[in-house]
Amino acid sequence: MKTASPIPNPLPQNTRLGLVHLKVSNLSTSLNFYQRSLGLQVHRQAGKAAYLGSGQKDFLVLTEIRDATLPHRNSGLYHFAVLVPTRLALGQFLQNLVNTQTQVQGMVDHIVSEAIYLPDPDGNGIEVYRDKPKEQWQYEPNGDIRMANLPLDVDGVMAELDKGDPWEKMAGGTVLGHMHLHISQIANGINFYKDIIGLDLMMEWGRTAAFMSSGGYHHHLGINTWNGVGATPPPLNSVGLDHFTVELPNFSDLEIVLSRAEKANLVTKKRDDGYLIKDPSQNGVLLKSPE
Repeated sequence: MKTASPIPNPLPQNTRLGLVHLKVSNLSTSLNFYQRSLGLQVHRQAGKAAYLGSGQKDFLVLTEIRDATLPHRNSGLYHFAVLVPTRLALGQFLQNLVNTQTQVQGMVDHIVSEAIYLPDPDGNGIEVYRDKPKEQWQYEPNGDIRMANLPLDVDGVMAELDKGDPWEKMAGGTVLGHMHLHISQIANGINFYKDIIGLDLMMEWGRTAAFMSSGGYHHHLGINTWNGVGATPPPLNSVGLDHFTVELPNFSDLEIVLSRAEKANLVTKKRDDGYLIKDPSQNGVLLKSPE
């Protein structure tokens, strides 16, 4: 397995993803979906924005925008991935999808995880998954994490329902597990997220996708060119990703990333909640630390 990064000062092992900010066309419609089908809770609402999670820390922000349009083979969100704590929680979620007759796009065994894919009312991609125990993860001879798209053991997942209470809401401890983005070019995407942000490259999927992480995780970030090499950013009033947050444990770690961005002549915008930077495909990344 991969144990070292080829760049100095990679992101610390306890770096985490925080919030994903999505733009939606109708907040009321979206809230109904995210509460009814995903079982998320609205922690607070301010005007046309709502903050959701599983009863603890927010991990999803929905903001309604006027005159919203749909992206068309642009860069931007492929999916955001919600990590549930147990296989039982995944089974309860799947049963709720059946009960609510919610559309599902796919159910997959990725070797490192078990995942269910679905769209929200605006077509924003969602993955809900549980990690398999790390000792079950597999690695290629060159150290790359091994992932695949195998059929999900639906019977095995649903059998977990005998071990727990009936579904009421998304399990506590659910967090934002990873992001997966459409980008314009794999090479400059890897250069940005590895050499500037500081993620480790865990595997490349041919010449069309790559997966990166901190701390040896299978991936905190996926990037792909499945919308076409050279895909352009969506219009500002398009539904989809506004930005996502990377939470570094210390301000000194954040300063290292900001220094790399400055040396690469990249623009960072200081905000009250952190530092916003855009990747080469104009996907927004908010960097922050608790200090």
